[in-house]
This record gives sequence, C-alpha cells and structure tokens, in this order.
Amino acid sequence: MDFKGLLAYQKGFELAMEIFQFSKSFPKEEKYSLTDQIRRSARSVCACIGESYRKRLYPAHFISKLSDSDMENSETQVWLDFAFECEYLDKESHEKLTEKVKEVGKLLNYMILNPEKFGSKKIN
Repeated sequence: MDFKGLLAYQKGFELAMEIFQFSKSFPKEEKYSLTDQIRRSARSVCACIGESYRKRLYPAHFISKLSDSDMENSETQVWLDFAFECEYLDKESHEKLTEKVKEVGKLLNYMILNPEKFGSKKIN
C-alpha cells in the first residue's frame, strides 16, 4: 500500500482542501498570516504522513513523524478557532471542520499506538 491509501492521509487531504476553499474568502489582510498559517498546517498533516510512511521500517522515526503530523493537526484546530472568533467562519462551518480535525487526530493516534499494523514494529 502507498501512503495515499491510508485513511488518515485521505481524510487529512480532504480537510486541507476544504480549508483551502474556506480560506479563499478570508480578508486580504490575512493573506500572509491566518490564511497562510492554516493552509500550511493543514497541508503539513498529509506531508508528515507521507514522510512517516517512508520511515515505517524504523519505528521511532515512524512514530516521531506521525507525532509531527498530529502536532500540525492540532495547530490547524487553533487556526480554525481563530478564524471562527474573527468571524471568518460561521459556527456550522467551524463545527464541521473541527469534527474533521478530531477524526484525523483519532486516526493518527491509532497509527501511533499500532505501528505494527502499518509495517513498523511497536516500541515498548
């Protein structure tokens, strides 16, 4: 299997693309701050998953990269909260995107706790 077949990657990619679409409507003055930050963190979730998959033969590296992905996912949540509080996202959109962030987080944590299911060995 390629990393693109991983559910965490697929859900993360879908989320990053939704955030991209929503962020197109953010104010122009946010272009180099909130818009850039939220897009980068959302995309980094997938980039780190791809990197982790290539490191799966080395359990510590695999888990470390997945941890980086989880960190980026949490950062994405922070930027979503700012976008909501700044009134760039309505409540329904914020809740929908937040649920997707949580889902990606659960998938990442499953991978971190079960590395052997992804071609790695579990670290004791």
